[in-house]
Amino acid sequence: MNFKTLIRGANIVDGSGSDIFRANVAITPAGTISVISPDKSAKADQIIDVDGLYLAPGFIDVHTHDDTVVISNPGMEYKISQGVTTVITGNCGISVSPVRLKGNPPNPMNLLGKKEDFIYPEFSDYLEAVNRANPSVNVAALVGHTSLRSNVMDDLFRPATKAEIDQMRTELRRALDEGAIGLSSGLAYDSAYEAPEAEVKALVEEVARSGGIYTTHMRTEFDGILDAITEAFDTAKHGSVPLVISHLKCAGAANWGRSIEVLELISRKSKSHPFACDCYPYSASSSTIDPGQVTNKNDIFITWSEPHPEKSGNMLDDIADEWGISLLDAARKLMPGGAVYHCMSEDDVKNILQYKRTMIGSDGLPLDPFPHPRLWGAFPRVLGHYCRELGLFDLPEAIHKMTGLSAGEFRLKNRGLIADGFHADLVLFDFDEIRDSATYSAPKLPADGIYGVWVNGILSYKPGWLIEKGAGRFITRQ
Repeated sequence: MNFKTLIRGANIVDGSGSDIFRANVAITPAGTISVISPDKSAKADQIIDVDGLYLAPGFIDVHTHDDTVVISNPGMEYKISQGVTTVITGNCGISVSPVRLKGNPPNPMNLLGKKEDFIYPEFSDYLEAVNRANPSVNVAALVGHTSLRSNVMDDLFRPATKAEIDQMRTELRRALDEGAIGLSSGLAYDSAYEAPEAEVKALVEEVARSGGIYTTHMRTEFDGILDAITEAFDTAKHGSVPLVISHLKCAGAANWGRSIEVLELISRKSKSHPFACDCYPYSASSSTIDPGQVTNKNDIFITWSEPHPEKSGNMLDDIADEWGISLLDAARKLMPGGAVYHCMSEDDVKNILQYKRTMIGSDGLPLDPFPHPRLWGAFPRVLGHYCRELGLFDLPEAIHKMTGLSAGEFRLKNRGLIADGFHADLVLFDFDEIRDSATYSAPKLPADGIYGVWVNGILSYKPGWLIEKGAGRFITRQ
């Protein structure tokens, strides 16, 4: 066979967690992988010698809020520049489809855009829009529980009635049939907090029927986290569907140090039920402004405010001092808005990152004027800081958490590994140089050490260059 591209002399980190090996990797005209022994020759239209560099499967960002941006900004520089080739949208109970808004998007659906961005009443409408946009990354999508609630309920601050649950089930079933990969919930948010466990269990029954997965932003990540974990497992077990806990953390100073207790509970429960979680490699979270998280025990940085946009990029305590009011009153005055909360212990972050079932998800918010640096830097930070500098895990395990483990949990067929016949989603990097550049004060900076990213066999990024539209595909449930 005459290959399209031959990447010669790479150190292969294949995504399985196995040892690194030396090989040549060819990309076929169909955009798939052929692994070739380094002592064998092969013909190709383009030959790239990469002696000393590392080649891994393209990174899979399992926790994103890129729902609208893959359409409005298909170049996706903030993701592809860090080696991400696939994003999972629709997390935390909020998805841009299927949605039929009656007014402005409720909290936290406003993280995804304004009313005019929610123009996909059916899941198939969203799928078609993504494919028309030709994003530079692949996209797979969950359906949000809160989004379903917003379609059928006149008041989100109460449990759904049986008739409303039946309507949600019908809409979820249709979306799953059209290719959604599962259901997400965001039970910590006020727009879903009043949903009882039984409401979500009824929807999980539909997920089970289609062979999808259930992901959850649990009811709390603060003091009641153990009860929230139990609820998450009980809900998933009710439908016999795999469970993914989103951005697992121990939030709030009173909760610091509890990661060992949390992981022990998860380890016990996961012996009898399929489980994974995702984590971002930072000790600060980011979301909408939440009065329940306002405290003087940690810094809170305002990323956006609808009534006071001039306060974006300022600390909440500075704003409160300027206005001569309390932190809580300042937060309420800024709402709706977004914030970064420095609410976690670094030791807890390390413990959770190390856990064998932890995948990597950025949880970045691309519409924030001052986004959390995880939007641009999550994956290089895992490799540069936690793997190379701190030795938290070896390189094969770090790559596995970003690729093979993620593809397996989210059932992304023939992705996540460097193996014959798999889609040629690839990232070429220098392990000695790779590092995140984005910071809290300068969050929109591309990483160092990424030298090439291929999506479905098409070179889509190298330093200083990217394509405006790309080779990404919508990945339906398989």
